[in-house]
Amino acid sequence: MLVYTSWEEFVSWAEAPVRVDRLSELRGETDSCAFSSRDTLTISVRVPRVYCATAAKLKLYRDDDMSNHDLMMTLDAFLDDSDRYSIELRLAELCVGDQTPDSASGLFYYTIELDTPWGLLYSNQNGSVTPDRVNADCTQLLVYRGDYVLPERFCGRMMYQIFPDRFAVGNRAQYIQSYKTRPPKADSIEYRSERIVNPDWEHGIPQYADKPGGDVANNMFFGGNLWGVIDRLDYLESLGVGIIYLCPIFEAASNHRYDTGDYLKVDPMLGGDEALDCLICEAKKRDILIILDGVFNHTGADSRYFNKFDHYPGAGAYNSKKSRYYKWYSFDEYPDKYRCWWGVKILPAVKSDEPSYRRFICGDDGVIRRYLRRGIDGWRLDVADELSDIFLDELRAAAKTESPDSAIFGEVWEDASNKVAYDKRRKYFRGGQLDSVMNYPLRNAVIDFVLSRDKTKLISTAKTIYTHYPPSVGRMLMNFLGTHDTERILTILADVGAQNLSNAELAVYKLPRAARELAVRRLKIAWALLAAFPGLPCIYYGDETGMEGGRDPFNRMPLPKQPLDPELLDYYRKIGRLRIASRALDKGKLDFIPTYDPRQLLLVRSCQEETLAVAVNLTEREWELETDSTPCPLISPDTTKVCGGIVCLPPYSIEYIRIDCLNGTKESQQSVKVHENWEINS
Repeated sequence: MLVYTSWEEFVSWAEAPVRVDRLSELRGETDSCAFSSRDTLTISVRVPRVYCATAAKLKLYRDDDMSNHDLMMTLDAFLDDSDRYSIELRLAELCVGDQTPDSASGLFYYTIELDTPWGLLYSNQNGSVTPDRVNADCTQLLVYRGDYVLPERFCGRMMYQIFPDRFAVGNRAQYIQSYKTRPPKADSIEYRSERIVNPDWEHGIPQYADKPGGDVANNMFFGGNLWGVIDRLDYLESLGVGIIYLCPIFEAASNHRYDTGDYLKVDPMLGGDEALDCLICEAKKRDILIILDGVFNHTGADSRYFNKFDHYPGAGAYNSKKSRYYKWYSFDEYPDKYRCWWGVKILPAVKSDEPSYRRFICGDDGVIRRYLRRGIDGWRLDVADELSDIFLDELRAAAKTESPDSAIFGEVWEDASNKVAYDKRRKYFRGGQLDSVMNYPLRNAVIDFVLSRDKTKLISTAKTIYTHYPPSVGRMLMNFLGTHDTERILTILADVGAQNLSNAELAVYKLPRAARELAVRRLKIAWALLAAFPGLPCIYYGDETGMEGGRDPFNRMPLPKQPLDPELLDYYRKIGRLRIASRALDKGKLDFIPTYDPRQLLLVRSCQEETLAVAVNLTEREWELETDSTPCPLISPDTTKVCGGIVCLPPYSIEYIRIDCLNGTKESQQSVKVHENWEINS
């Protein structure tokens, strides 16, 4: 037997990785780290015989009660060059409390402890081992409720985010003939006196503060409304849009309407309740779903509930401690020192665990159920991290009671499966709170890849997100490149340092021609790549036409009546058609195929009906890919060369390659071979 004098000497010689496999009783072999509590999971570790391991133990940490559990694994197979140890876990029994498989849930982390002649070794996720138990790279295990079911009707669709004041101005008169609507009240089409309307839709500049983060009234409106959204439903349909996500539409003092004034009233400036009803009806004719923005962590100071400026009848929390709304808010010194969202005085924070507030939002006749009853299809929850668990539990329960196939999306900027917010672990995907979230990690990783031309972060991020989240959540992720909270994607991809400009400079800034052309080229690759991942590709209004803009409010300009870049718009339409027509891009397994060059990315989406390879070439030379069948390029068949089973991808391009004859089998994941031909165009 060989003798090693140190751990370092052993590691330098024993390079064989430890392989950990997961076998789900419900799903078979899987890379997933999220499982139903109804499931039984078998964890196996293949230990290279060179380690001379005599025992293996599953070291399991249960996050709910911060307890550690040592579970012995059984030696159940002798393979050619390794020994296999396994353990079977009934997942419901791992969770805290006496719960049924339908109600149990939990978050766990584990590593494999190996007993060897060199001491105890612990497995890392990459297959290496370490003697350092504390810093071992543990694997996450999420157990979600067995009754956690997500609405299938959302899957496979494209989404479009609309900032209502800046999308389109429509005329009520052309719609009221088709609908039995009550005559508008005398004041229903009047603007609040303090609102300023900018008539220059094409060239007007929104209000901005002297410096980023400074105070600004936000009372300048451009007059976009829900009638305008109805006007452009055919346009949205041409993009492949199947879901419209509306930024807040409730009455509010500001143009962004994240300072809600009255949850039970659609802002008259947007067309009021009748415009929403008309939009819902017209959208349903086109099988387009509508989700609203629920801003429930805070209200406006200028609201029916707080009423700081006495614009509403009756007493708000600011006016009287006897107000029915007083308990909703937290005051340090009444009435002028109160808790706000991030210190913004016009946004007093609400105590979302207050029973009377929960009844108002989540009750039988509460806000959530009222609008679902009217025909909307779901909610996006603003700043979900700041909403209490009990509020989220009751909100989703209310939505599912009223409309079982409705959906709840949360604004979460990080990995939502293990998020810690305000020193508390969140339970978003345990089964009772959210159906999905905004996929900021993927957005950031796609942008990083296109700008840095290094796929490392993108692959790492995608593997983490899609293994940590339940598979059904992965199919419903809100995947986007831009939102009302980010700079315009075209400005980001131009990479000209616009974020360093002052607000006054950004107000009039336009990208130089060369920078814009480069940004458009990058955007085409970024958008097609994003659309290839599991989830719901989401367009922020105007990105598809080439709108530019720095930080808020310059990312919220009115949508030009004519597209700025018709060619880019046609490209978005093409990707939309391909995306909604592909079963593989909706429900297919995601695999990455190794390539030599970090600037070249190859991923495969495969299901029983179809296999698609998605290839991105960010080099200055052509790239050869070989398949086991005759490939069919879908994005650019005129420029992507095909000869037999060889695809030749042009420099700086992306292509969807259909591989039909492989029929989505496991072998299809290895069917695309990479030819590193350094002689072509180099």
